[in-house]
Amino acid sequence: MTTTLPIGFKYTAAFLAGRPQHTRFDNFSRKHPQMDRRKRAKIFAPFDALDGYSDSIDSKNVEYVERVELEEADRIELNRRLQILRALTYNSKLARANRVKVSVRYYKPCTDHNRFAWQMLGQYVTVTGICWKVDLDEMGVVKIDEAAIPLADVAEITASDEALFKQDEWEAC
Repeated sequence: MTTTLPIGFKYTAAFLAGRPQHTRFDNFSRKHPQMDRRKRAKIFAPFDALDGYSDSIDSKNVEYVERVELEEADRIELNRRLQILRALTYNSKLARANRVKVSVRYYKPCTDHNRFAWQMLGQYVTVTGICWKVDLDEMGVVKIDEAAIPLADVAEITASDEALFKQDEWEAC
């Protein structure tokens, strides 16, 4: 491959000389030792120059909806299921013994104050995990793994074992 340089190019001599060749023992190589290949590869790895920018862009793609009010029959069934979970997780000893795995679908209001949906709309989120506590009195939350979900926002509760919420077994609740 031949390269033609423009006439009067200021750095013709340097270009024609090519890259400098260094031995391991010259002064330059002592001051600037060769970098390990793995470290050199990290220099060219992609990075997020603007921290949080991609998350911010992704959050704009979230679709928000209005909260759907539960019908009376659904609200009664939800309360029955919460009572069953409360009976199974009444204290920490029972919760550890029973380890009830459930999925809770709940309404999460929009918390991004830069969105049109802020304090008006939200989204329905599903959390699956071990139910550790159902607090119907003080705080009004159901605790699934590390998530504390307000009872007012809960829309649906399902168990991995469908026999858990059978009507016949829990008539006394």
